[in-house]
Amino acid sequence: MPWSAVDPDRHAFAWDDEEASRVAAVIASMVPRPGAGWKEEFRFTDEVTVLLAARYGRWACGWHWAVGEGGSGGVVTSWCCASHSMGEPEATAAKVIASMLEWRDWLEELAERFARLAPPAGVDAEERSWHLERAATRLVTVVVDRTGHECGWYGLCHTVLTWFLSSTGMGPDSARAAVEAAIGGRFESWTEPARTLVDTVAEDLAVGLTGERPYRDR
Repeated sequence: MPWSAVDPDRHAFAWDDEEASRVAAVIASMVPRPGAGWKEEFRFTDEVTVLLAARYGRWACGWHWAVGEGGSGGVVTSWCCASHSMGEPEATAAKVIASMLEWRDWLEELAERFARLAPPAGVDAEERSWHLERAATRLVTVVVDRTGHECGWYGLCHTVLTWFLSSTGMGPDSARAAVEAAIGGRFESWTEPARTLVDTVAEDLAVGLTGERPYRDR
């Protein structure tokens, strides 16, 4: 999903106890019977995603992007995967809602970080490069921390950096290409990147976008 589809500043989200109760009841009614099999479990996840996206917007599709192998390297901790997270209907619905709210909190946190880290308007290429390097370093670091650098964590890293560049006005395709060129397969599952590697990726991203190496404070 592009940043425009998940940016919380563009997509308001109203939530209260009444809404929580209403949605929980619907989700609970969708939970398949115990022992239904993996096909039913996957169907449940897909159907819940469709429900949440239709009700709140495409941003909600990330509700089950969980930490580790079961969730493909995301940040959500309230949900693992269908086979481990599903159980009694009411308890399952509660996990889904907690996961969606956790995902929304993550998006709001990212929006705040992006605003703080964005290069100021009107700066020259060298200073812009410095801001981009700093932003990339900090964003990679927070992704590593929140995912525990478990299986597939680098996928979220790609996404977050692409979203950051998009938030500064870059088109999503150009942002994605710039991030891919900077990372270049150097991040791996179950491996915490060395600080020198994070710094190198951040500098490569900045130089690739500006043609200038970041200036250094003396």
